Amino acid sequence: MEEVYTIFKGFLDPVFIVLVLLVISLFLFFLSCKKKNGALILLLAIVLIYGASIAPVANYLCYYLEKDYINNPTAGNKKIDAIVVLGGGTKDINALKDTFNTGMESLRLLHAVVVYNKTGAKYFVCSGKGYGKVSEAEVMARLAEKLGVPKERIRIEPNSKNTGENAGEVNKMFVNKNVNIGLVTSAFHMKRSEREFKKYFNNVLPLPAHYLYSSPTGNPVIRYMPHSEELYKTSIAFKEIIAQLWYRLK
Repeated sequence: MEEVYTIFKGFLDPVFIVLVLLVISLFLFFLSCKKKNGALILLLAIVLIYGASIAPVANYLCYYLEKDYINNPTAGNKKIDAIVVLGGGTKDINALKDTFNTGMESLRLLHAVVVYNKTGAKYFVCSGKGYGKVSEAEVMARLAEKLGVPKERIRIEPNSKNTGENAGEVNKMFVNKNVNIGLVTSAFHMKRSEREFKKYFNNVLPLPAHYLYSSPTGNPVIRYMPHSEELYKTSIAFKEIIAQLWYRLK
């Protein structure tokens, strides 16, 4: 009965409903117009949105980005002088007159605080400008202080607008390039971040905050049903792959 309920919920997912409507449109289009080129384009759109919305495809792309940090987990007993956590987005809520961390940024910040409590690092660096009224760095610093990081240990870098600038602006904070940096960001974003920070620092320890990839579990029928969550993961992975290519070209 629980499996039936889970599959029924899948039918109510917006992506599943859109796909059904597209398939109906394709059928009606082909019957009424007989324009094969238009039908083929519509069919291609259906295939693309279906593929991007199922767990096997989303998981494959996420694994491609995160595999180095799954197969070779970071040793947790290395010395860390400065924890650097990269912003993952903020959002303004005008009715509350405040700027808040997104879920992704909260996960990064929480992991950074956990590492700080284990290592007692001298510096806790929050980096990122973002698009809110208050910078990502300031919002993260505010939360870090609430979670117990002493204010005097927190350093705020509120100017960087992308990963390359994150590294460049943090570089300005430290004269000693042998400082041991514990770099905290999402696992899918870590490879590009690590590469950028290693341009400036000799000792960069990747500390991935969370993973988009997950080992396949549950009913295989559900894994091959389109879901908004899988489409979200695919879109993040695709954007990161494009960003990696762009950074290599630069």
